[in-house]
Amino acid sequence: MPALKLAIANRNYSSWSLRAWLVLDRTRAPFEELVVPLRQPDTDVEIRKRSPSGRLPALLDGPLVIWDTLAISEYLAERFPSARLWPTEPAARATARSVCAEMHAGFTALRQTLPMNIRRRRPGGYEAPSVQQDIARITRIWTDMRHCFGTGGPYLFREWGIADAFFTPVAARFRTYGVPLPPEAAAYRDALLTWPAFRRWEAEAEREPWTIPEYDV
Repeated sequence: MPALKLAIANRNYSSWSLRAWLVLDRTRAPFEELVVPLRQPDTDVEIRKRSPSGRLPALLDGPLVIWDTLAISEYLAERFPSARLWPTEPAARATARSVCAEMHAGFTALRQTLPMNIRRRRPGGYEAPSVQQDIARITRIWTDMRHCFGTGGPYLFREWGIADAFFTPVAARFRTYGVPLPPEAAAYRDALLTWPAFRRWEAEAEREPWTIPEYDV
């Protein structure tokens, strides 16, 4: 049995679970998935068995439990250096960490107004000024990072890495709600959504039996 276990919530709705799963998948290390569906009678109890914070995802490595997506990503980058999850050049690596931290802590209006729902297609709902500000900032990050560090490639820092994992749920939101993007940002969105690991996650999300009605209206 794999030493690593990753506890995640529903694939269709859990953006933070997706981020951690993409990073762990990139290491190519074997791991066991522990799926805890949200909004079930035993959800809180089952999450608490695996995460002291009561939130998912949580990475279990033997007796060690890591319950924050950014911390999980840092741990995996250190444990699996050959995966090159962070850029090797110091300035690019520091910048990648900065944009991940901004994603981790910010864009509240976007998160609240456009919840992740991979199965859904419902254009609109992004017109509020606060959401537009978040969208503008995100597209600026995408354009600047690809110009400064991506050297013309499809990802933010040349090779696919943690920063790309952190923005993949945003790309899924943009698709779900039909957010119009300038051509370069649209190309990056499409690169994230055609990443093979995301396609596998998406296929599993489509097959999930669970729903959260207020997110599916």
